[in-house]
Amino acid sequence: MSEFAALIGIGAALCVGAASPGPSFVMVARTAASSGRSRGLSAALGMGLGALLFAAASLLGLNALFLAVPALYIVLKVAGGLYLAYLGLRIWRGAAHSLEASVAGPESAQPRKSYLLLGLATQVSNPKTAIVYASVFAAFLPATPSLQFNLLLVALVFFVEAGWYAVVATVLSSEAPRNAYLRFKKWIDRAAGGIMGALGLKLAASIGQQ
Repeated sequence: MSEFAALIGIGAALCVGAASPGPSFVMVARTAASSGRSRGLSAALGMGLGALLFAAASLLGLNALFLAVPALYIVLKVAGGLYLAYLGLRIWRGAAHSLEASVAGPESAQPRKSYLLLGLATQVSNPKTAIVYASVFAAFLPATPSLQFNLLLVALVFFVEAGWYAVVATVLSSEAPRNAYLRFKKWIDRAAGGIMGALGLKLAASIGQQ
């Protein structure tokens, strides 16, 4: 398989994976609706950086390390799952709190950097992402990929992940979704917190699965 064809195949597979609902989508969607577009885009950038780290680690043999030291994978999966459950609990507990927002949709008082770090932490909290990347790479990678190919591949992963979540942040920070969020904040936050918490607990509990 040529390197160009491999990039196309990997890109298509990653696009499908990025669009699949999960804790990352929940976090970016809620951030954009509650805290504004720039904070949502910062979270999207954090998602892209987390994906980049996992892609680079997969190319360097992270999946082989997990297979060689199963306990490491279990520890990371439990820790990541508990972190996601913690985020879900925080969202649930804050559901009844009012949110200051004007018609123009001002940004949250928190700095954008904190949302970038939150996006990064949410992305890397799920080590299954590394397994997914390793599996996709194994299916499409040329036998002897060049350095240029590997660099392009890591950049592709970043742009697919950050690009998808930037679209999510842009759409859900517009006036209509924001107004709907403000109107039903209590129930939306409880649903988002419940979903994220359930996904985190499911991840932590799946210690016997790859």
